[in-house]
Amino acid sequence: MGTVYFSKDHEYIIVDGSTGTVGITDYAQSQLGDVVYVELPEKGMKLDQKDEACVVESVKVASEIYAPVSGEVTEANDALDDNPALVNEDPTEEGWIFKMKLEDASELDDLMDEDEYQDYIDGLS
Repeated sequence: MGTVYFSKDHEYIIVDGSTGTVGITDYAQSQLGDVVYVELPEKGMKLDQKDEACVVESVKVASEIYAPVSGEVTEANDALDDNPALVNEDPTEEGWIFKMKLEDASELDDLMDEDEYQDYIDGLS
């Protein structure tokens, strides 16, 4: 597993070389409740940091997912079409949402590491 970074919007990105795997954090999925639909981004979609990449819908609310860094979508997790609950069951392994080729690795400096993210969500309650 690569290095994990977190955004204040509760997305994670696991970086391995120039590829990032993006999804929502365990905290985010617990706040959303049961995920019933994921609108996946299109392969080849170019995103700037903080652009809306897709939408996750739960029984409670629809929530936008933002690109934690700039780059191009290289793959979407098609397993979520048939089983969107994977986002709840295993957000960082089976429930990832999309992969992207990073455009500017220095943007990772704008994100938090695991300890910083834990402090951030502790401060929300």
